[in-house]
Amino acid sequence: MTISIALTKGRVEKQFLQYLKSRGFHVEPLVEKGRKLLVETDAFTCIFVKGFDVATYVEYGICDLGIVGEDILTETHPDVFDLMPLPFGKCRFALAGKPEAVRHHRKCRIATKYPNVTEQFFREKGESVDIVKLEGSVELAPIVGLADAIVDIVETGNTLRENGLAVIEEIRPVTARLIANRSALKIKKQAIRPFIEKLQGEGVAK
Repeated sequence: MTISIALTKGRVEKQFLQYLKSRGFHVEPLVEKGRKLLVETDAFTCIFVKGFDVATYVEYGICDLGIVGEDILTETHPDVFDLMPLPFGKCRFALAGKPEAVRHHRKCRIATKYPNVTEQFFREKGESVDIVKLEGSVELAPIVGLADAIVDIVETGNTLRENGLAVIEEIRPVTARLIANRSALKIKKQAIRPFIEKLQGEGVAK
């Protein structure tokens, strides 16, 4: 019984394929896929999609498993089973901007790809802010005056520094996660369990 995996394209994709290789999986078809969005290997079928779409493919049963950033799970709360953290994709949610960004007495405007995470963060602080939803390059918002600060995931902080911004407050760490379709965990248990065990390194020579 073949299992299917939805994988976030880009940085997480490269890190996961490297991790698979270290666990003894044959990854050449995935590495050399070119522009293909669906690739079959001897162990599983893999589709390559945008991060926010991974959980959707898993939730609706198109894929049995998914590799996705914890930031997306925290923002969207999809109806999937969060199996385990993975040792890559580590970064953190952070409030960032110019050092003086949130020192004004007026109500602040925050730009972000994560409005739900942002709203919860400021609600827990007892603060009210205006949230502007953006899809990309949120670092630009404070520079051009669209927002006072941003909430985004930060890995090294290099992009912030290059744009004259800095972390004002760290919110929470995040990492890549392995998620599963709830029905598939039962129906394909005999196929999924060995895959997870191999992924965890059980019985694999180091």
